[in-house]
Amino acid sequence: MLKSKLRKKVLKIRKTAFLSNSKIDSKKIFKLISKSGYKIKSVGGYFPVNSEIDDLEILKEFSKKNYKISLPVIKKNFRMDFYQWFFDEPLKINKYGIPEPQLKTLVNPDLILVPIVAFDKNLNRLGYGGGFYDRLINNININKKVLKIGLAFSKQKINTVPVNKYDKKLDFIVTEKYIL
Repeated sequence: MLKSKLRKKVLKIRKTAFLSNSKIDSKKIFKLISKSGYKIKSVGGYFPVNSEIDDLEILKEFSKKNYKISLPVIKKNFRMDFYQWFFDEPLKINKYGIPEPQLKTLVNPDLILVPIVAFDKNLNRLGYGGGFYDRLINNININKKVLKIGLAFSKQKINTVPVNKYDKKLDFIVTEKYIL
């Protein structure tokens, strides 16, 4: 199945799962980090839109534990960077309708929470098709290894995600039911 058809199909499934109010317990994420061996000081999250898993409560838990929080800002040429964000700061809406922080402090996060359209058992992720996260992960990995945790509903799992040489695997996928 072509990626575009697959996206449409799984986005409908994700919307149904979203309406069931399933959540991911932030404790799962903290356990993963402690087992991973990574030294995490900064976390890149996302502002949830289009029935994505809501990671804001998870980010609040990181913030309470003094981790630096950042959100992505989409730039020209399918680029994306993370900028520090505090929960009391206003966000601006980008051309895709996604809230973004002001361009103050650029951050290369140690951990990135990644939204997912679909995933498979091999930790492959299908996104929206722009390659923003793949480019970002590639750029950050030039200077340091970043821990990549995808967040999804268990119903978004498919047999095989079609991948190409530019697609980056995740280190873990956390759902409301299990961790891959």
